[in-house]
Amino acid sequence: MPETPSQQSAPQLHGVHHSARPTWKLKETVEFYRDILGLPLVHAISARGWGPADHPDFLHFFFDSGNGSTIAFFYYLGDEQPDHLVHRPRYDSDAIHTAWLAGSREELMRWRQRLEERQIPILFQIEHEVIESLYFRDPNGYFVEITLPLRELKPLDASDAQLTMQAAIEEETRGLAAGEGKLRKIESVWRAKGEMIANGALPAPRRAVPV
Repeated sequence: MPETPSQQSAPQLHGVHHSARPTWKLKETVEFYRDILGLPLVHAISARGWGPADHPDFLHFFFDSGNGSTIAFFYYLGDEQPDHLVHRPRYDSDAIHTAWLAGSREELMRWRQRLEERQIPILFQIEHEVIESLYFRDPNGYFVEITLPLRELKPLDASDAQLTMQAAIEEETRGLAAGEGKLRKIESVWRAKGEMIANGALPAPRRAVPV
């Protein structure tokens, strides 16, 4: 008899295949990712518009980003960039970014030197919790990050993450029910988290689903 869904092993994700975003700067985007970051251009789709009749023709091109993954861009032919897709340098847009992995701090600093030699402004070099990162922008204004892990993540990190997110969800749910609206201050999350710890309401440890 065939297995029922409850008897089947859960499907798993096996890493990121590619990330994609639009660009309205064809030459600059190719030269930035291929020539400055050194990512090989490995595939390009040239297509007529898909779907709606007014969908523009486009190029969809991919750069090898290592470990079997790629980063891809859509370039829409004869189409002007709509206002809602203009990348604005603020936290709401900069949250959408790609972070590349450096193998050592020496390599991270060589990247800084390479970028500065090519007049790519380094916006920040910052150590935040478990990583140290360089931040700069591509020709579209997208944030790009090169990051160095400072230590391995441990089970304590996962337990703390579960507790933090559980406290945030429960606090926002409470605030919405009370008419206070969504979360506005991180202190409310810290307070809810502290109360959960004081009351012994710790999340059960999560384990990876076996293959």
